[in-house]
Amino acid sequence: MLAGSKDDRRAGTLLMTKTNRRELLRRAPDLQTRLPAFKVIGHGATDVGMRREVNEDSFLIVPQNHLWVVADGMGGHAGGQFASTITVETVGSAVVRRLFQAEKAAGTTGRVNIAQIVDESVKEACARVFDTAREQPHLNGMGSTVTAMLVYDGVAWFGHVGDSRAYLIRDGRIRQVTEDHSLVQEQVAAGLITPEQAKISVMRNIITRSIGFERDVRVDVGAVPLMRGDQFVLCSDGLTGHVEDHEILSIVSGNDRRKAPQMLIRLANERGGEDNSTVVLTTVVGRRGKERAKKLRQALDAPPPKSTKQG
Repeated sequence: MLAGSKDDRRAGTLLMTKTNRRELLRRAPDLQTRLPAFKVIGHGATDVGMRREVNEDSFLIVPQNHLWVVADGMGGHAGGQFASTITVETVGSAVVRRLFQAEKAAGTTGRVNIAQIVDESVKEACARVFDTAREQPHLNGMGSTVTAMLVYDGVAWFGHVGDSRAYLIRDGRIRQVTEDHSLVQEQVAAGLITPEQAKISVMRNIITRSIGFERDVRVDVGAVPLMRGDQFVLCSDGLTGHVEDHEILSIVSGNDRRKAPQMLIRLANERGGEDNSTVVLTTVVGRRGKERAKKLRQALDAPPPKSTKQG
């Protein structure tokens, strides 16, 4: 039996995650980057689940820079929380900082290498988690997954390590955008087991790639050209361990986008809630007006106004 009432535990966990999110947003660089061609809105939720005492998941939403990040920590209560928090914080700050610097160097006509920015930002998070664990022995063995989504121009870019997931929902269909870095996924790819067997395998929680296990990591970077109406679901495996892809599609497509993340988590908890669950849902609500986007981009590219002394 866990200490404290279920309501007390749930309230405490939600307070923790909300506090982390505010702190991360305050520490993220306050830098303006160019507006993408599409307007994208995101909503997120996280929950401790029904069996765990601590929520080791973290998520970050940086709307002004069109960035969303989900991480699932591991390595014990303290280690898991530290690892996922460091991961989303570092990816968030590194992406914004690198993107701002790249745009400044490129000017109004130069190209920005988004794939490189995403890759290097996730690697920076990996190194920071690894170094922190070495500096603080009680955190030894901690690590995290990460799935990050950055919208730039008319494209959604993804940086991915581990078994958290990103899904695309388009035209009434759902498709997994990322590939799980897990032992059972490798077995499925090799034809050793079926996807159905993978879901119940005793080795389904063994991941083959993570943030912080070593100082460097190979990052999967991918891109999806956007269309109006597209929706993306970023989630930890606490959700996908209980909720099927077609059920994610049904709940997201049939409900208010602000409520869908919590509804998905509630379903996972009703089916046992074996792990922490985190869901971030982003929706492409439409293209930006050309004139408005042009003016805003010109404003971002313009030098700051000079200050004048008074008196």
